[in-house]
Amino acid sequence: MPTQLPTRTQRPALPRLRAGLGGMPRAFWVLCAGTLVNRAGTMVQPFFALYLTTGRGFSTGSAGLLLALFAVGALLSQVLAGWLADRFGRRSTLLGGMLASAALMVALALSSSIPAFAVELFLLGLAIDVYRPASSALVADLIPERDRTRAYSLLFWAVNLGYTAGVLTGGLLVRFGFSWLFWVDAVSCAAFGIMVRLAVPETAPPPGTAPHGSGSGFGAVLRDRVMCVFVLITGGYAFVYLQTMSTLPLAMRADGLSPAAFGTAMAVNGVVISIVQPLAVVRLSHWNRNLVLTGGMLLVGLGFGLNALVSSPLGYSSTTVVWSLGEIAFTGASAATAVALAPAHLRGRYSGVYGSAWSLGGLPAPVLGAWLLGHGSTLLWLVCAAIGLCAAVGQILIGPAVTRRTAAAATDPDASPQADASPDTTGGRDSAGDHHEGADPTE
Repeated sequence: MPTQLPTRTQRPALPRLRAGLGGMPRAFWVLCAGTLVNRAGTMVQPFFALYLTTGRGFSTGSAGLLLALFAVGALLSQVLAGWLADRFGRRSTLLGGMLASAALMVALALSSSIPAFAVELFLLGLAIDVYRPASSALVADLIPERDRTRAYSLLFWAVNLGYTAGVLTGGLLVRFGFSWLFWVDAVSCAAFGIMVRLAVPETAPPPGTAPHGSGSGFGAVLRDRVMCVFVLITGGYAFVYLQTMSTLPLAMRADGLSPAAFGTAMAVNGVVISIVQPLAVVRLSHWNRNLVLTGGMLLVGLGFGLNALVSSPLGYSSTTVVWSLGEIAFTGASAATAVALAPAHLRGRYSGVYGSAWSLGGLPAPVLGAWLLGHGSTLLWLVCAAIGLCAAVGQILIGPAVTRRTAAAATDPDASPQADASPDTTGGRDSAGDHHEGADPTE
């Protein structure tokens, strides 16, 4: 009797990874690839302050003022880009934003005066994040509701992989001169724009196709009470998360740790996202989206709250794992929720207002965070934990209204949000977020 060779057993992670990556249209993968290329070329922003003070010899005060102008431009860019994406189309907005960013990178590389830098940095702030609302609306146009959490999670994965590569490469290139950073960043922006122009279709609804009585402009978004509450919740989450860029390194220094320890914690964040995100994306996309959001906020709040109990590099790296898992859960589900609340003709504006929530939380994050840290790191981290808890409770309260709107978006993407503008207390499950046993996630 012939001996039968044993069959090779596949690792469970491999089919899960294929399921997470499969079933998306070609245009989506072009968008992901372009985002990866663009973020891998993002070398200028992390080195702005160093370039202005060391490379150009500006004073610390002048550099701070210039960076503040960049921040103001970035704050306005989300709303501007949302309007552009609805008015002129997703592809046109993406293309214009990328080409404008490329041109401004070149201008900054060639400039030497403070007035020139002031104008160019403000305009760069306006242009550089235009892609966010436009790409978010484009993904919503391309991907059915049931797969959007998965799609936004994969896009978030591409952003993080690219950004990590860009920072590491930028740290090497800066040894040969700061101008290299601007030229590489310009090329990556232009490359993304060309990819969009050649391989991404226009997906925005034609002008004049909005349902009668559905509202238009940002007034319709601001009248949507569910969306407004969701923006406040996202702003609270952003306040906690953005402590990574302001008070976390300061708190670690106060504990006697070196900058290398902070770098290690941030590296742990990148590794966790790079490994866990593609493996978890299918499971998360099949769970109730409100539960995923609530769990993500709780984990982020818990992770930062646990910083009050640690003081070693290992301790901070451990808490980073906790809030990184919350970041993975929150990011894809939150972007999918924002577009689910929007009618098709307002997806750009809703995405822009959702993006502005990060500025809503980001503007007070360094100031209030530093004030709290001045009264003790324990107070800072307990406040972060409390904000994470409050955000999670807020998501639970608006969950039923989000569930109904998500179900309506799955069947009628042009439905008016005004039909259900306020949260209620009835139960229900997200039809797009239910866990379907045995379903093929790549369908």
